[in-house]
Amino acid sequence: MCGICGLVSRARDEPVDRAALERMTEALVHRGPDDHGYHVDGQVGLGARRLAIIDIEGGHQPISSENGATTVVQNGEIYNHEALHERLAGAGHVFATRCDTEVLVHGYEEHGPDFVRELRGMFAFALWDARRRKLVLARDRYGIKPLYYRVSGDLISFASELKSLVLAPGFKPELDLEAVEAFLAFNSIPAPLTIYEGVRKLPPGHVLTWSGEEGVELTEYAVELPGRAAELRHEGEGELARELRERLRDSVRAHLIADVPVGVLLSGGIDSSVLTALAAEESGERVSTFSIGFEERAFDELGKARLVADRYGTDHHELVVRPDAVALLTDLAETFDEPLADSSALPTYLVSKLASDNVKVALSGEGADELFGGYYTYVADLIAPRLAPLARATRPFVELLPSTSGKASLDYKAKRFVSGASLPPLERHHAWKEIFGDDARAELMVRRGPTHADPLDVYRQRYALTEGAGPLARLQDVDRAIYLVDDLLVKTDRASMAHSLEARVPFLDPVVTELALALPDAMNVRRFAKKRLLRRAAEPLLPRELLSAKKQGFSIPAAAWLRGELEQFAREVLAPSEVARQGFFDPDAVTQLIDRHVSRREDLSRQLWGLLTFALWHDRHVSG
Repeated sequence: MCGICGLVSRARDEPVDRAALERMTEALVHRGPDDHGYHVDGQVGLGARRLAIIDIEGGHQPISSENGATTVVQNGEIYNHEALHERLAGAGHVFATRCDTEVLVHGYEEHGPDFVRELRGMFAFALWDARRRKLVLARDRYGIKPLYYRVSGDLISFASELKSLVLAPGFKPELDLEAVEAFLAFNSIPAPLTIYEGVRKLPPGHVLTWSGEEGVELTEYAVELPGRAAELRHEGEGELARELRERLRDSVRAHLIADVPVGVLLSGGIDSSVLTALAAEESGERVSTFSIGFEERAFDELGKARLVADRYGTDHHELVVRPDAVALLTDLAETFDEPLADSSALPTYLVSKLASDNVKVALSGEGADELFGGYYTYVADLIAPRLAPLARATRPFVELLPSTSGKASLDYKAKRFVSGASLPPLERHHAWKEIFGDDARAELMVRRGPTHADPLDVYRQRYALTEGAGPLARLQDVDRAIYLVDDLLVKTDRASMAHSLEARVPFLDPVVTELALALPDAMNVRRFAKKRLLRRAAEPLLPRELLSAKKQGFSIPAAAWLRGELEQFAREVLAPSEVARQGFFDPDAVTQLIDRHVSRREDLSRQLWGLLTFALWHDRHVSG
């Protein structure tokens, strides 16, 4: 795992600014505290910070081919690098290391940019082809690892994180108002947008090539879509469950490859518990597990985590989170250099810190909910068409319910359900999770983008690709392609790398997704039963009480904290004078949101967490 960055100029007689490259590279030291390196040759400069995981002694980056014609820097891990190494060596390529990064150099020389199709892993890399004077950027098919880029005049710059890219020569931090509006809708910013004008995220499964003569060319090399009816698997549930269990075992085995100890971030839910069970069975050493709990019992899953840890004899570590969220929110504003208001970033940040004191690599369960139907919203999607008339009739009464502070409380879910039940499928699915709707954004924003683009268009574009697939599979695909990529994976990457911890996600592996995308809707969700096949696959591995437990999610008591310990802090950060100084939102509208939440008229914790996150981010990364 590493942080990478670079500068390439179209003007061959204009040498790269090495001092700027070094500043960009040092900004990524948290992603790679073990080593650093540069490749500077005239118009091109590549930088890397390394977290040594494989071939600790020999894996120094950048890595070049024997004749120096091709040079690469990589962030991530290639899990099938040994097989690729053997095949390329058989074709005559000479390797200097056993590092997984070196297969990128020789794979490119053998096959060109198409070689990325053969990679099994999580990665973002930059490759300079000196003979063709061409830069190649690539990102893994699931978007596990990040990569940002900017083309300005004769210069292309790129980096693993924005805090590095903003140090490129000539960068001016102008905010993209369409990205701000998307943030208000989703509490995250969907690709290819970023918070800054002119900066883009390289989408998952894409290769970007750039040369002075041809400019930028984007090519999609991998797109994973749910199967149409004729392509679905219809074997018995028992047979498919056995197959899924062995596919997960294969993925976990691959994700355990490392020259350092590997642990598991164990939340107590079924996803991380399955990973813990398989890792314990496949690892030749005792597995370390790490769990976070809360004083508020409704949010605490430590008891479930202990059941799994005890069953498999793991070296188990726990931390109980108390609401010292003021200091933690400041830390998160430093960690996330683009606004991200997923409140589960806080426990993810803390459990990553806990793990980093003991291991360099940890497995995490991201992707399972989207692949196997783990969200309550999927149940709502299925029952809404039948209950829509009742929802319309009861909506005036449901909206009068007082707001409580529980985790996804009944009043909160009921209000969301009646507000969205009568909408078309995609809009209905978004309504379950929407942060600020169209009218709320118009009331809140004092500056809007020139096109007033509807943030939901990014959902509609993805949804259109899956026509012919099952109704639920299409919504799962939207979540997997957008919410998972631009929220959950961003959260996990930044929170873990802030502590120099490599987080690996075994559910996002072709061996697993190939089966998941071929499952009929009912194999995942039927009536009120979620993750049906995954639960069946986990039966031999996990305690019975965990298999039947309700999903809790990795969330925090944000509603209660914002009515208690965090209220004063929120009022200070979002004071009218502060909101007016930043110049994006209407101060009176923000104050009204706080008052409505504190008076228990509504649960507006998600909206307030987003505004609080944005204000802290802005003061750290723009005003600061």
